[in-house]
Amino acid sequence: MKHTMKKRMITAAFTASLMLGSVSASIPTVMAAQSATVDAGVNFRSAPSASAPVIRMLKKGEQVTILDASNAYWYKLQDSSGRTGYASPSYFSVPSVTNPNAATGTIQKSVSFRTGASLSASRIRYLQAGEQVVIVSQPNGSWYEIKDSSGQAGYVSSQSQYISVSGSSGGSPGTTAPSTGSVESVIAAGLKYLGTPYEYGSSRSNTATFDCSDFVRQAFLDGVGIKLPADSRGQGDYVAQRGNAVTDWRQLKRGDIMFFMSYKGSKASAYAGTNKSSATITHDGIYLGDGKILHTYSNEAGGVTISSIAGTHWEYRFLYGGSAL
Repeated sequence: MKHTMKKRMITAAFTASLMLGSVSASIPTVMAAQSATVDAGVNFRSAPSASAPVIRMLKKGEQVTILDASNAYWYKLQDSSGRTGYASPSYFSVPSVTNPNAATGTIQKSVSFRTGASLSASRIRYLQAGEQVVIVSQPNGSWYEIKDSSGQAGYVSSQSQYISVSGSSGGSPGTTAPSTGSVESVIAAGLKYLGTPYEYGSSRSNTATFDCSDFVRQAFLDGVGIKLPADSRGQGDYVAQRGNAVTDWRQLKRGDIMFFMSYKGSKASAYAGTNKSSATITHDGIYLGDGKILHTYSNEAGGVTISSIAGTHWEYRFLYGGSAL
């Protein structure tokens, strides 16, 4: 009897592993904060577990935002109302992501290719002058995460004497055409603070709470080592002086900073006749693409959160935006 029961348990575990394996293999690679469409009704749960309470049923055709796709069996999602939860990846269509600013690098002279972003990390090999690499991210101001021509991933010094960086639009990190790596590093840094409480005038020396400009500043500091001005108006001046600002939010690129005037109401008519060229900046956040902004403005809204722009007061209050990279 015990032998039979044990055999059944082993068979069940093996079957479950096969089922999980087949699900994992079918899940597309996605980026954080990427939009997705619900293909069929699926439970939206409060935790990444089939036994977790169901928040509601996501309906076919709904648009959601993927906040975290690192787990092969669950997506962490935000629905259109701003609620956060989890659902199986098998029920979503995710559009392929292309970035016109994808960056490549050319090695300028022999440099160590390491396993981590540190001089103490193990050396994989020496990269030689003339080699072409792909910039995956920029974890800080001193290192690039890269892939070489064989697909090997690792890290290399970001100093210009060792590597020159270019994108398909001719840009590089620190110019008006930032690399994909820099942009994604900033966004990834910001997303790790989702849910952090809001506090007006928050301390710039810790990450326990944020106001809007403190959050933007910390995301850029953590992501690419850039220390922006401490307040939204100073950050607005910083972006404006770079000469790449736009006043139509639909022309923004992923990773741009958005600047807003004060709230006057939820309807477009409340802002009619406003001279936005002389309006004062009172809020800012990071544009994620697909009509979404990553920012913080109140604890009632959940602290650091993602909001939709089109048809909301965020659209009506928008002054300008642009890249700080």
